[in-house]
Amino acid sequence: MHYPHSVRYDMLLPRRISSLSLVVIAIFTLWYLDYLPEFSSSVRRPIVKPGVKTKPATPALTPPSNASSTIISDSRPSPNSEPKLDKSTKSRFSNGQQVFGSRKFIQKHPVKDFAKFNHGLPLQLPKVQHDFKQENQEDKVRRLNRLEAVRASFEHAWQGYKKNAWMKDELSPLDGKSAQSFGGWAATLVDTLDTLWIMGMKDEFEEAVNAASEIDFNTTNEETINVFETTIRYLGGFLGAYDLTDGKYPVLLQKAVEVGELLYCAFDTPNRMPATRFRWKEALEGGDQSASEGTFVAEIGSLSLEFTRLSQLTGDMKYFDAVQRIMDIFDENQNKTKLPGLWPITMNARRMSFVDTSFSLGAMADSLFEYLPKQHMLLGGRSDQIQRMYEYAIAAAMNHVFFQPMVPNGKDILISGKAIVDESTKDVATEANGQHLGCYTGGMVGLGAKLFDHDEHLNMARKLVDGCIWAYESMPSGIMPEVFHMLACDMNSDCNWDEKAWKKAVLDHAKRTRKEDAEPKFTTDEALLNYTIAQKHLKPGFVDIWDPRYLLRPEAIESVFIHYRLTGETDLMDSAWKMFENIEKHTRTDFGHAMIDDVTVAKPEKQNKMESFWLAETLKYFYLIFSEPDVVSLDKYVL
Repeated sequence: MHYPHSVRYDMLLPRRISSLSLVVIAIFTLWYLDYLPEFSSSVRRPIVKPGVKTKPATPALTPPSNASSTIISDSRPSPNSEPKLDKSTKSRFSNGQQVFGSRKFIQKHPVKDFAKFNHGLPLQLPKVQHDFKQENQEDKVRRLNRLEAVRASFEHAWQGYKKNAWMKDELSPLDGKSAQSFGGWAATLVDTLDTLWIMGMKDEFEEAVNAASEIDFNTTNEETINVFETTIRYLGGFLGAYDLTDGKYPVLLQKAVEVGELLYCAFDTPNRMPATRFRWKEALEGGDQSASEGTFVAEIGSLSLEFTRLSQLTGDMKYFDAVQRIMDIFDENQNKTKLPGLWPITMNARRMSFVDTSFSLGAMADSLFEYLPKQHMLLGGRSDQIQRMYEYAIAAAMNHVFFQPMVPNGKDILISGKAIVDESTKDVATEANGQHLGCYTGGMVGLGAKLFDHDEHLNMARKLVDGCIWAYESMPSGIMPEVFHMLACDMNSDCNWDEKAWKKAVLDHAKRTRKEDAEPKFTTDEALLNYTIAQKHLKPGFVDIWDPRYLLRPEAIESVFIHYRLTGETDLMDSAWKMFENIEKHTRTDFGHAMIDDVTVAKPEKQNKMESFWLAETLKYFYLIFSEPDVVSLDKYVL
């Protein structure tokens, strides 16, 4: 998940998840268990939001940033066995006090009874991945050539980070310098562990693990710790890599526990809702903490995968208890909001109320929704609560958020938009706004269709995927813009292209949003229309482009990959390749890959930023779509 900066979505959270971190989360699904299956975070982020084992992970927020990834595997310790942790780590498993830095953190609002996993009858989760047939030699050669090109791109960026920004949060790809954006704990290194393993870079992986083992999570130069970002990039990164490697690197779980202990301190509030901007120094000095009165729902609703997996691996239920309390609040209020079925973008976490009137599956809310089907899998299908929450949310989104835009040739596509509720009339209006971050919805809906036996949703999922592919192909750069506005068709009528209607929509929107003192002045509507189209480089179908950047986001390729694995539709591989070629062409620098400022022009300028999700999610999904289908099978993992 990443979020708004002025009119631009500069820090819109992955998953990822989603588009997370954020944020990739891969979940290894157990078919038959006597006890709950265990999953982790990171072939991720993804995402996901959220989020694997050769097996990957998920999905992230800075007020939600791009959800990262989580990997979940069946390497679950027996309920009667102790987790394989060293003594210093075990000593931290207590209810009342925790080791944090050189002092003990005393919980002011300790929990007496922790939530428990539902050890019901073993369930067999539905098969979700397509039954792939053997490819012919020509297709295999083409696929492998593409796979190698993606790997080369990853190696280029990884070496740039390694040589110029080692142990820093991010590489600055234009000048070869570094940036500290997420606590200064080497976010790119930790977030990318699962991708290194998936791509077979074992030596690089082990070097990174050794370096990560030295990270000190007891301190940071930051005044506040972003709970969401720290969860998806660090906790998810360690858990995903741990599960992906079948627990062969115990230090990864030890580091995950260190991060988990730090994050758990943020839940020490009167109502146990986390302080999403954790003032760690004040807390250590005995200062009171409280949840925020204005919180993005993705920030507290996208912690479930990582915290649940940490409880599964350690046997310490306090982590699961922390996030289950949040899910219970969301469950209780889901049908009491201004738009029943959905939660508004912002909430009052201190009062646990949801009174906002803006609803979206995009920025600031994304990975909350993305994580629902993944959490269902992580819990082995035993949670009726999670399935119910997902189904209510999708039903509302179908009616009020997803829209069919009017585009040339009448292409039948869907975009995930935004819904606004009128406080006085209670009427719901769908705003035809699109976001790159919202592209995760295609993969989420497809996965939900298979997981919850909603075959009719699979076609809707493909239309959502096609909507993002169309947005990529419509730009001169071949890359989709960050945030844009379109003209929605009436869902009860044909959606044929009407150029006059499109131009009227552009003109009306320009008049409505243009400031009175804006220059230049226009004496005719035609002059204003022509100026607007030329100035904003509007292609037919786009009414406005509010943020023309590309931030190296993973959400579009994530959904293309997931839908390909769900259906076996090979045209998606060609679409993915076109996306990759254009992204590689426009973002590559001497040191790595850079965000670009304007996808509406043929030769966009680069910006000096490369977030961790580029290596942790975006290139991972590009790699996986050209890998063998059994590499991170969706029947074993959820990304």
